[in-house]
Amino acid sequence: MQKRKLLYEGKAKKIWETEDRDLLISEFKDSLTAFNGEKKSSQEGKGALNNKISAALFEYLNNRGIPTHYIKMLDDNHMLHKRADVIMIEVIVRNIATGSLSRTLGIEDGKVLPFTLVEFDYKNDDLGDPKLNDQHCLILGLVEDEAELEYLRYMARKINKFLQEFYSELGLRLIDFKLEFGKDRYGNIILIDELSPDNFRLWDMDTNEKMDKDRFRQGLGGLLEAYTEVLNRIESRGDK
Repeated sequence: MQKRKLLYEGKAKKIWETEDRDLLISEFKDSLTAFNGEKKSSQEGKGALNNKISAALFEYLNNRGIPTHYIKMLDDNHMLHKRADVIMIEVIVRNIATGSLSRTLGIEDGKVLPFTLVEFDYKNDDLGDPKLNDQHCLILGLVEDEAELEYLRYMARKINKFLQEFYSELGLRLIDFKLEFGKDRYGNIILIDELSPDNFRLWDMDTNEKMDKDRFRQGLGGLLEAYTEVLNRIESRGDK
């Protein structure tokens, strides 16, 4: 499978057409961005780590009946996946308060939420990815009806349950994360994008050490070391 036409280049990936119109290749970049692109950097090897971690998690979810776009990892930086029409909603799943939730609502950082919170953000860099309610989603035509919104919430909570179990076995707490969904050629809603520490907050269960992109956001350093540790724990877990 070969890269043909470049379809899209974002902050973390390039997406290429292939000789099969239904299959695309994502190329994971080494670039780092935070605060809607205001803070930028690059670290060699970051893209490969995100690709490998994402591939492992997609395989894990596929094996548990979650429909995703993932097909296989081609090499360190490239993933083969199905073409999908992106739903322009970022689905945010929160188990523990931190980041913008704590800043905006004054909830104590690190407080375990009484239930899993699912939020919607508008996937629009120009507008700064604002928060959406259900009526916003319908007015903007981001989904066909309320049933699709409920399905996104249902899938987000189901994926969260699986991933909490997965990371718990690795000694990591899943704090919050972002998911993206799209529609395949048959109109089915499937999980897309990536599943990496760029989009997940992960804290070590014993030390509360941050093992995600907050190391870049907060200037803590050691991002590659943290991502490598996450991958090493995944690989040591084996296929369970």
